[in-house]
Amino acid sequence: MNTEPKQVGWERQTIEKLLLAELRERRAARRWRIARSLLWMLLFGALIWVLASEQLPSAAPAGAHTAMVSIKGQIADGGEASAELVLPALRSAMEDKGAQALVLLINSPGGSPVQAGLITDEIRRLRALHDKPVYAVVEETCASAAYYIASAADKIFVDKASIVGSIGVLMNGFGFVDTLDKLGVERRLLTAGENKGFLDPFSPQSEQHKQHAQRMLDQIHQQFIEVVKQGRGERLKNEPEMFSGLFWTGEQSVQLGLADDFGSLDSVARDIVKAEKLIDYTNKENLAERFAKRFGAAMGEGAVQALRGLPGLR
Repeated sequence: MNTEPKQVGWERQTIEKLLLAELRERRAARRWRIARSLLWMLLFGALIWVLASEQLPSAAPAGAHTAMVSIKGQIADGGEASAELVLPALRSAMEDKGAQALVLLINSPGGSPVQAGLITDEIRRLRALHDKPVYAVVEETCASAAYYIASAADKIFVDKASIVGSIGVLMNGFGFVDTLDKLGVERRLLTAGENKGFLDPFSPQSEQHKQHAQRMLDQIHQQFIEVVKQGRGERLKNEPEMFSGLFWTGEQSVQLGLADDFGSLDSVARDIVKAEKLIDYTNKENLAERFAKRFGAAMGEGAVQALRGLPGLR
């Protein structure tokens, strides 16, 4: 009996099934690649849209209004309360012809005296240039560098329970010299320049370095005091601990002349500026920009180090 035709038919069916299975897999893989490409294109398009929507200048609001710029969180380079973001917002607010006044909405424990100084100088310049009043409204906290900025305003309004003051400067850190000795660890620090290891936490602090740091702090503190006195003038009461770094409640700050009166953002716009309509000019860095900056910085640093073949400066 001849079984060859059956054998050939079975092999042909098997080959056809394998070929069909391979074809289906290729089609599925192709569909997945197309779907993945479309997904990335959608994500990229959404990112571009977010960046464009936040970067495009908004149309100038019609009619009289109160301009507002928020200063919230730590005042530091790279943060939302940095001079890089606050200064353009101040300019936009003061240059708008419909803005009757600028209100600084402050809720910050302080931060960098450099950033605060840059913001303060720009407030004074814009106020004189555009002849518009500037008011500060304190929410929970207006301390240290935040009060540095607030003192440039024509008037400061607080809540009775706000925390205001802390006119002082600090430099902090830790010392681990004894800890290393107990652990049996030897500190090896090589420097070019006898003071290059200044404030190294693993080395003993010399009296010379301590005095130098104190002189720096005293100088910055004096600059802070002069800014507050220039801004507040004769409204400041004769309080011996005014510039000691202490802080007070909003109620106490009004009594001491650190603030002028009680008020909120809405009440100042309504009763002081006489323009209830509020427009927020705060310039906030979006998540896409923040990611792009960090990613770009990391890539740039990695490329530089790879080219140099050297460790980064510390």
